[in-house]
Amino acid sequence: MSEFTPSALGSKALPSVSRQQLLSRFDQLLQPERFKDYGPNGLQVEGKPQVSTIVSGVTASVALIEAAVERGADAIFVHHGLFWRGQDGRVTGWMRQRLALLLAHDINLLAYHLPLDAHPELGNNAQLGQHLGLRAFEGEAGRFGEGQLGFMGGRADGRVPSGPRELADGIEKALGRSVTLVAGRNEPLRTIAWCTGGAQGYFEAAIAAGAQAFITGEISEPQAHYAREMGVSFIACGHHASERYGAAAVAACVAAEFGLVHEFVDIDNPA
Repeated sequence: MSEFTPSALGSKALPSVSRQQLLSRFDQLLQPERFKDYGPNGLQVEGKPQVSTIVSGVTASVALIEAAVERGADAIFVHHGLFWRGQDGRVTGWMRQRLALLLAHDINLLAYHLPLDAHPELGNNAQLGQHLGLRAFEGEAGRFGEGQLGFMGGRADGRVPSGPRELADGIEKALGRSVTLVAGRNEPLRTIAWCTGGAQGYFEAAIAAGAQAFITGEISEPQAHYAREMGVSFIACGHHASERYGAAAVAACVAAEFGLVHEFVDIDNPA
């Protein structure tokens, strides 16, 4: 991912691409038509017709939009956009603040939710697995759950964690934060499942698929009981922390194809 901004290039003209070309490439890569999602995927707020600088991030917060303004971005690419099923539709409070900033600075907002989780190489699950040193099994054995969003595999280096505590310690080291561990059986972990963000509801599907441990972002009350009763370890490593990698990877890939400037901005979030 790029660490430079347009100001570093002086007055040299930047390569650009039309908003429609950029949107078409993201759609081609992520195939949003395959998913029944919780909100609209693709262009959520229309900005400048030409794009030369992209800022990516996890969530379209005021802090991320302000960072994009500072960097002279023409487009923002995120996992969590502005619009979700069940919202009341009023433009007040936080929604007004975010929209006002985007519209005032003519910035395009592109958001992809489940399609970004699912991409087999660049998506949140694939990228988290790489970051944690995990590799999905080949073929159908490497996926589980609704829409085959969940990943199943083991250590990429072939080493088998001796138990849930060793696995959790490795995750904490890789992510730089503490995790919540509800330990199942203390046994070598050859089959590990993971699904980023708020995927605690996938735990039962992971158990049914044969997982010995499950990694996700959040934990709800029932999962602790399932883990203890079924002997399958549950590790919650943070919603934001588990989803820091997909948006950066996808935006960097597309920006490189078009010769655009890209920077990932990680807005700190303890969740």
